[in-house]
Amino acid sequence: MIRVVIADDQGLIRGGFKALIDSAPDMCVVGEAATGHEAVGRVRDTRADVVVMDIRMPEMDGIEATRLICTDEDMAGVRVLILTTFELDEYVLEAVEAGASGFLGKSVDPDELVQAIRTLAAGDALLSPKATRALLSRYARVGVAEAAGVLDSARLPELTDREREVVALVAHGLTNDDIAERLFVSPLTAKTHVNRAMMKVGARDRAQLVVAAYQSGLIRAGPS
Repeated sequence: MIRVVIADDQGLIRGGFKALIDSAPDMCVVGEAATGHEAVGRVRDTRADVVVMDIRMPEMDGIEATRLICTDEDMAGVRVLILTTFELDEYVLEAVEAGASGFLGKSVDPDELVQAIRTLAAGDALLSPKATRALLSRYARVGVAEAAGVLDSARLPELTDREREVVALVAHGLTNDDIAERLFVSPLTAKTHVNRAMMKVGARDRAQLVVAAYQSGLIRAGPS
């Protein structure tokens, strides 16, 4: 079973998410939190696999809570899914740098949320297309220097041509299934290429791989 903690300051939203998640046969909610402080404590106490984290909460916001969770060795392996109504570029960048493995808007369909939790629990990461565009826009305005040092993006040229092609598709928000369909390969092969690329550049997950793609200049921000 995938163990999930829900962190949101609105009880009605927590209740809706809990009913949805508990209805899935392979996951269950093991804790709820109304503040960032509570979220960190619930994750530590329950040994959750995935945290569905809101950004705007009292006492401590979701970004800071994410940073504390992802830098604590006692909570190693916990994956954070940022779920918010504010898919703004500064939030996306901060979430990625804090260690979040996923970023979705609250307008996401119920099935998409459940699948996103499964994706993170399996060790993958994801950004919604809108969040990916926001991240791209952020780099377009402030340049990659602001996030320099996150990764050794100079190692990106070490990738094979196919791996670079896959990284470019990841940076445009494509899932492994999307990449497999685009390149006429199996989803497993697509995932293998993504994992090898992450290993070579030292990326923790797909979100950091997107950062590496923009830092290195492999992908440039633009209207498309």
